[in-house]
Amino acid sequence: MLADITPPSPLPPGTGVGLKPQHYSQALDLVSASTPSADSILSWFEVHPQNYFSAGGPPHRWLTAFAERVPLSFHSVGLSLGSRDGVDCDELEQLAALCNRYAPAMVSDHLSWSGSASNRYPDLLPVPYTKEALDHFAAQVARVQDRLGRTMLIENPSRYLAFARDDMSEADFLHALCARTGCGILFDINNIEVSATNLGLDADAMIDAIDPTLVGEVHLAGHAREDHAHGTLLIDDHGSQVTDETWRLFERFALRAGARPVLIEWDTDVPEFDTLLAEAAIAAAITRRATRNRQSVRGQLHALA
Repeated sequence: MLADITPPSPLPPGTGVGLKPQHYSQALDLVSASTPSADSILSWFEVHPQNYFSAGGPPHRWLTAFAERVPLSFHSVGLSLGSRDGVDCDELEQLAALCNRYAPAMVSDHLSWSGSASNRYPDLLPVPYTKEALDHFAAQVARVQDRLGRTMLIENPSRYLAFARDDMSEADFLHALCARTGCGILFDINNIEVSATNLGLDADAMIDAIDPTLVGEVHLAGHAREDHAHGTLLIDDHGSQVTDETWRLFERFALRAGARPVLIEWDTDVPEFDTLLAEAAIAAAITRRATRNRQSVRGQLHALA
């Protein structure tokens, strides 16, 4: 049913942050002071739609005020696309109602599962990278897109273990999923650092393997580090500043991809709003530098042709 699905208006290729209740007033003052653009400190906000599944109240009054001024990205954490029994129907209906109400520029969820027929888990659990899992996951993504009437983005996961019988790489799985469903990729650079460290993979190769034309949004975040006798374990907790390694990997990607919508993701131990703005400013500076270098390289190649 891809012919019946329309792509959403894209997010602007600038920086955004997750919208938190403790920052509502400061954030609204910032975006009300000027017209947001790709050159603004913040040009869009991301929200977890599950936090707005209530019918009304102060959260919706605030969200309405933001939706009138800046593009929103709905980053879902509850569809559980990889669950054996498929998408949670109640969750999908509430998400569809919220999309109809606010018309977000983007909707996304994760390459994961978080529930079974009788249980829900407060985590995003990995799926095997097999043909069978791809068939199932593609069917669920198509189901969500058909219900929402729009394409969505799927985020690469942070992983702590790998399945022994994977028969394709993460990038190949995501590329095949996009080809079959028309969805795009939400590329979490922090998750690349986490997965590469935990699984002993080459982070640069993982960055280079992703087709940038499929990436509709980029996430940057911090993580916790545990050093054990058997090695280092990184835990994706979104509770600290972006690491130097994630910044480096982001710039490596931006040199190929150019400007993309980039989110500073900070969900635990949430800091003052100014700290988020400082992280967003770093992301914007790296994007500008990478874009200039990319254009310079292209110009040199053109001169040699």
